[in-house]
Amino acid sequence: MIATTDPTQAPDVPNAASAPDVSGTANAPIALEIRDLHKSYGALPVLKGVSLTAYDGDVISILGSSGSGKSTLLRCINLLEKPTQGTILIGNDELRLKVDKSGEMQAADIKQLEKLRASVGFVFQSFNLWPHKTILQNIIEGPTQVLKIKKDQAISEAEVLLRKVGLIDKKDAYPANLSGGQRQRVAIARALAMKPRVLLFDEPTSALDPELVNEVLAVMRELAEEGRTMLIVTHEMRFARDVSSKVVFLHQGVIEEIGTPEQVFDNPTSQRVKDFMASHRN
Repeated sequence: MIATTDPTQAPDVPNAASAPDVSGTANAPIALEIRDLHKSYGALPVLKGVSLTAYDGDVISILGSSGSGKSTLLRCINLLEKPTQGTILIGNDELRLKVDKSGEMQAADIKQLEKLRASVGFVFQSFNLWPHKTILQNIIEGPTQVLKIKKDQAISEAEVLLRKVGLIDKKDAYPANLSGGQRQRVAIARALAMKPRVLLFDEPTSALDPELVNEVLAVMRELAEEGRTMLIVTHEMRFARDVSSKVVFLHQGVIEEIGTPEQVFDNPTSQRVKDFMASHRN
């Protein structure tokens, strides 16, 4: 069993699990809750007891240096990575987990896992679109195959989403014919087509040329304004400051700092966060 606290932490590290909630949506229903999440690769601990709550409408930006566990945290939420320990809830529905022979946790009920994955959309760094399917086919695959929505309805809803992300004219194109920014906007539309309660973004602009970043951030900003619940791993500091209801800073697998954007960006308590913010001033 991995300890829930890291004995190497500096004294200025707050107790993240007991940190007060700072979200402006704290009176809303809980959309996602993570309790004491651990993940190790063999003897290497990557997450060391992360606890985090997202309420409906929260936009939580997750910051930190490379290797701090940010992407691993997102991938553990829907079991793309198997956690070593912890509890995951979507709303009031706790994901039932069991320990496998390797000591990792896996879903005890595959149908429940499929339900969870349908309610938690994931937008990857590298788009993960099917290259042999058109843009429209990419978007309707999940709704028709997983949600069992009729094809005509799925197409109609997909076209609405393509208009939303500014790509209705590309519905019959293939991913190879689109720019990186356009492919990422398609990936967002595909995630939205599943009508998820929570959207997870894993550094969605890191694979893009600089001139294409803003077109993706504009779509994400609109989603935030609509009240979508989102967890965003990002290096886009200005964007995180502008759209977030809460900012989390991960360091070596623990939450080093959590608070409002104003607190974390302007008045962090941790020296590590102060140094990080100083090095990322625009």
